[in-house]
Amino acid sequence: MKKIVQLTLLSFIVLALTIFYKIYFSKEDNTNSKSFTPSEQLVQPSENNLIKNLKYEVMLDRNNEYIITADSSELINTGGVEIIKMQIVTAIIKDENKIPLIIKSKFAEYNNFNYNTKFRENVSVEYLNHKIFSDKIDLSFENNVAKIFENVRYVGSDGTIISDNIEINLLTKKVDIFMDNKNDKVELNKFNNVKH
Repeated sequence: MKKIVQLTLLSFIVLALTIFYKIYFSKEDNTNSKSFTPSEQLVQPSENNLIKNLKYEVMLDRNNEYIITADSSELINTGGVEIIKMQIVTAIIKDENKIPLIIKSKFAEYNNFNYNTKFRENVSVEYLNHKIFSDKIDLSFENNVAKIFENVRYVGSDGTIISDNIEINLLTKKVDIFMDNKNDKVELNKFNNVKH
């Protein structure tokens, strides 16, 4: 009889501990798993995820900064990654010398996970006294490269260059100018009024 009472008491204690755990600890875990950060709340499915005058400022490392602004934007969650579709866009990349590389375009797609950005339509790039115009730019911070393509035209103090592609290394500022077809040549037009 004594063993039956002990087993009953032990069963009661185990049952009480299980209920206590489920009431106090299990609810706390559920609450934490359902909490959202403000950015997660913004990308929940809705009729309208539009934002006016959006601005992102990202420190890429201690010396390099990326700032992108748009007149209007739409947030889209694709596979757990927040993609921002932007209109009337200005992006600024500042290096350790704080010399800005400025990109402007009519449209852009900004990846909020890796900061890669695709600029489209009426794209322009300004760096010091250099200007590049094109239809598209793909900015990859993973590869530290800006690929400028489709209807590319470079304008500098000495003249213009027309090519299919220009790639800029974002770290070294090294520029590669090339055609899609290796048999085609890059077109160079020098200004006549350049003093020698």
